[in-house]
Amino acid sequence: MKIEIFDQTYNVQADGDEAYLRQLASFVDERMRTVAEATRQVDSTRLAVLASLNIADELFILRRRQEEIEGPLRKRVEKCVNLVEKALESSH
Repeated sequence: MKIEIFDQTYNVQADGDEAYLRQLASFVDERMRTVAEATRQVDSTRLAVLASLNIADELFILRRRQEEIEGPLRKRVEKCVNLVEKALESSH
């Protein structure tokens, strides 16, 4: 299938959901255009690197937030499991 990112056409194989791949391409295209407007860069390679850094930053922030949520949540689940196990042991 063909996708377009920053006025460049790419032939890619879509083993899965083509609509999802188009959505990803649209996201990257949008980020590149945003970076182009902000930096006044025209070199597509530089724009791709800057957009990639921007996307990676967002990914790392989301991962950090997920870890901050999962850590305490995991501890609470473990406490609940322990309480249930103790309750089951005492009932036998």
